[in-house]
Amino acid sequence: MTDDDAVLLRTDGHAAHLVLNRPRAINALNHAMVKRIAGALTAWERDPAVATVVITGAGERGLCAGGDIRAIHADAAAGTTASAAFWRDEYRLNAHIARFSKPYVAVMDGIVMGGGVGVSAHGGVRVVTERSRVAMPETGIGFVPDVGGTWLLSRAPGELGTHLALTGAAVGAGDALLCGLADHCVPADRLPEVLAALATDGAQDVVKRYARPAPAGELADHRSWIDHCYGAGTVEEIVGRLLDSGEPAAKEAAQTILTRSPVALKVTLAALRRTAELRTLEEALEQEYRVSCAALSSPDLVEGIRAQVIDKDRAPRWSPPTLGEVTAEQVERFFAPLAGTAGAAGPGGTEFAHVFE
Repeated sequence: MTDDDAVLLRTDGHAAHLVLNRPRAINALNHAMVKRIAGALTAWERDPAVATVVITGAGERGLCAGGDIRAIHADAAAGTTASAAFWRDEYRLNAHIARFSKPYVAVMDGIVMGGGVGVSAHGGVRVVTERSRVAMPETGIGFVPDVGGTWLLSRAPGELGTHLALTGAAVGAGDALLCGLADHCVPADRLPEVLAALATDGAQDVVKRYARPAPAGELADHRSWIDHCYGAGTVEEIVGRLLDSGEPAAKEAAQTILTRSPVALKVTLAALRRTAELRTLEEALEQEYRVSCAALSSPDLVEGIRAQVIDKDRAPRWSPPTLGEVTAEQVERFFAPLAGTAGAAGPGGTEFAHVFE
């Protein structure tokens, strides 16, 4: 498969289509795909014949399972910087999607995780189906939510975003709508009709015409303990509240969190709290860029991908292995300016403003 084959571009009437085309990898994104999507969006934004852009995924399994983490593992293990270049272009793409001047319809059918959220949930018209499973599962591989995930999750109702970020839990259509990750639910078997109608009709009109009530979610019924437990100031206190709540689902969440990278958990909580105070998605992406680049030199990223994807033994050896051993200095390192850059290390710093020029 060539780089061009991995993202298919076509037009149908007034609609331009991006089709992620790596179905065997659930359309995982690599650097070439990001560049091809970015180039197409720039061209279509200037093309008066294009009224709507639509992104879908090839195959039956999902829109996109995330970034190509095998490549990130190889890069981190070798101590090289290819991943930093990939993230720079990927985060620029996320920002472009968020401010795209024409309707951008994201068909979030099936699995939509990590980088898949980045190319969909920032769009103007976000469609889920009864098959959707949406997640930011980064803490399970020793990483931290990126692609604007901290921006999206920090703005979910109450502490729902904190729950999803720390556990990495996948949600269905109803909960994706509740958390602000999607706008409409369309039955999967009606998607071909939606795509055909977009050739001639306006995006919002088409999607509303086919939208139906989403299958019931689970999170609304858990808001009381989620908001109380995840409102704590530290990950340790969150886990303690979850275990003490008496709710079986809360205990299960605590047990899940305790399998995740302790460093990634603490950095994720700090990132969410900082992002909640930021003014723009671009500021959040700048912060995520610092965090992601720092993660490249963290042993947990290499180890997490090894355990979950390379060897698949599901037994990561985190360093340090417990939450109590993670120091404030270790967490703060993820938010510091990168070597060779100027600007403040705090939230909203401008040292990466050039990323969004």
